[in-house]
Amino acid sequence: MSSPSRRAVLGAIGLAATGGVAGCLAAPSTAPGRIDDDGLPASAVATTSFRGGFHRRGVYPDATVPADPRVEWTLRGVNTGDHTAAKASPVATPDGDVIVPGDTGDVRRVTPAGEVVWTAAVEESTRGIHGTPVVANGTVYVGAYDGALYAVDLGSGERFWRRKLGDAIGSSPGYHDGVVYIAVEYYEPSGAMFGVDAVTGEVVWEDRRPTDHPHSTPALDRDAERLVVGSNDGYLYAWTYPDLTFAWSFETGDAIKGPIATYDGSAFFGSWDERVYRVALDDGTEEWAVETGGMVMSGPAVEAATDTVYVGSHDSRCYALDAATGNARWTFDTGGRIVGCPTVAGDHVLVGSYDRHCYALDKLTGDERWAVEGVGYVTSAPTVVDGAVYVTDRASAAYLDGGDGETGGLYKVGSADGG
Repeated sequence: MSSPSRRAVLGAIGLAATGGVAGCLAAPSTAPGRIDDDGLPASAVATTSFRGGFHRRGVYPDATVPADPRVEWTLRGVNTGDHTAAKASPVATPDGDVIVPGDTGDVRRVTPAGEVVWTAAVEESTRGIHGTPVVANGTVYVGAYDGALYAVDLGSGERFWRRKLGDAIGSSPGYHDGVVYIAVEYYEPSGAMFGVDAVTGEVVWEDRRPTDHPHSTPALDRDAERLVVGSNDGYLYAWTYPDLTFAWSFETGDAIKGPIATYDGSAFFGSWDERVYRVALDDGTEEWAVETGGMVMSGPAVEAATDTVYVGSHDSRCYALDAATGNARWTFDTGGRIVGCPTVAGDHVLVGSYDRHCYALDKLTGDERWAVEGVGYVTSAPTVVDGAVYVTDRASAAYLDGGDGETGGLYKVGSADGG
């Protein structure tokens, strides 16, 4: 009988410290060594992350989208709650499946054919999971509204450890150099940023400076040596990296709910004060602020090749902004509020809307290339895997009212000709 791997042993230690889980735990299929996800392709580092990496830019230059799209299949029962925050987005595995959490508290691994490989559940289902996982070294890391960060085996869905950090987690984790970083909420209301050892689940760093339920997803910019996150208190917080000393805070007029993106020495993000901001990472000074016609929960996609920021708003518009000046290059009105993040896939910008469509727009002109209906009230960022687009929606109003409406699901949008 072969001896267990180092990761399996350390994972068991982490489980003992946090109460464990019933059943046998299989050792992960990959080695336990630290990996560096510094913007490299997933195939190079065996990691996939919300928005394509810890910069959270949401840009996939080599991705292709269907030319003649249709909904190939729908997996129902992913989201059933009435909480209006953006739901979790699907994230690709290194081998072409997708991981999709839901506000039911379940995490599923799903094949391109729509088959569920495994389902893992958090211990408490109140509001379930809204954050998008990060996958690193054969492990899926995700936070939940029970206030715990989970690590489960990518191959089997079995749990390695559960680390209780606070009262709720709506943020998406980020991974770098063996540490998982995530924002955590407390009831007071207050919050914190944590760094957790990816192998053991032990807390290696925390800062309880953010207040009022930080729901935002952090970004890490190694060139600028900053870790940043927003909070419901309206502040953007920054720490130096890698020593994690508090650097500065920047105040907006309302909650910062969405993911932060970093590029060219700056942080880009939206606020419920109806503005999109660019703030310098070195000292936290405002470089520009652009008004929209509604709250901004959407996180920006930032494309270095075109120096463009793409972001949605509750005013139903997708904006393309010059990254240097904030000037609008184009806007596109979807007809419904935009809660999730746009995704740049090759020559297209993909964005879901509350008008029950997912759109593909020409990234240079903003012209509509196609719109797929029948995908519900899209709250996720579109995820592109092998030429197909995956999105999730929230439960329909009819369902939430106790009628015969539909629960929120995972949708695969592929080519009508099957190619």
